[in-house]
Amino acid sequence: MKEEFTVKPVSGYLALLAALLFIAGAFAGFYFEIVWLGIVSILLFFLTVKGLVIVDPNNSCVLVLFGAYKGTIRENGFFWVNPFFTTRKVSLRARNFDSEPIKVNDKIGNPIKIGFVLVWKVSETYKAVFEVDDYQHFVLVQSDAALRKLAGLYPYDNLEDHEAVMTLRSGGEEVNDELEREIRERLAIAGIHVIEARINYIAYAEEIANAMLRRQQATAVVAARFKIVEGAVSMVQMALEQLSDKNIVDLDEEKKASMVSNLMVVLCSDKDATPVVNTGTLHA
Repeated sequence: MKEEFTVKPVSGYLALLAALLFIAGAFAGFYFEIVWLGIVSILLFFLTVKGLVIVDPNNSCVLVLFGAYKGTIRENGFFWVNPFFTTRKVSLRARNFDSEPIKVNDKIGNPIKIGFVLVWKVSETYKAVFEVDDYQHFVLVQSDAALRKLAGLYPYDNLEDHEAVMTLRSGGEEVNDELEREIRERLAIAGIHVIEARINYIAYAEEIANAMLRRQQATAVVAARFKIVEGAVSMVQMALEQLSDKNIVDLDEEKKASMVSNLMVVLCSDKDATPVVNTGTLHA
């Protein structure tokens, strides 16, 4: 497989000076009726002008002679090359690709919408021009394919896949690194350098978003209730132990059960408890 190599062309200013001399020779030839000199000078002028090339900063120019790759100009400036060369400008600037969110299925089949941002640039002009038909379109298609593959490797979250170590929503840098590696491998054939790739949008698809939201809310409520009950049990246990250790009141099993019931109601209730003051005996 061929690779890119750079060439150092002739200064364009020298070629421009030669072109001015050729056009002067053409005028002189026709003025003094030396027709052959005028014709030759005009041909040389057009050949010289055709070989002039301007390469802007962070750009390159690929040179091809009758189907054969002859090198790449990476230095910016004003140059002259063989007028029979076919030239193609290739930008070396970094480019952004912000994808529209696409609908895919995660590892467990849930439809999700996911989007990403890609920063890339051409690193090898030979591969970009000759290994693929259109390197810009190639970047878009292969990046999309890499994102779809990544989405199918991991679940959106671990609500259903409790054994999942990494998910798309919580994977963070690890998921982004995996996406970047996958895109880099796919774009290497086109001489593309991936600077950065990261997920910038992820959500459940519209048809299941409401159901999943309610499920997440229910899971959060259950987790909160578990913590509340766990704390309430600890507080009741501590209260009973303190009453017993300090001999504040002697409670039989029935009274303990009543006290535990009342404390659990107060501690686990969603609303503030309304106390009832008992001014009589404990059994009143």
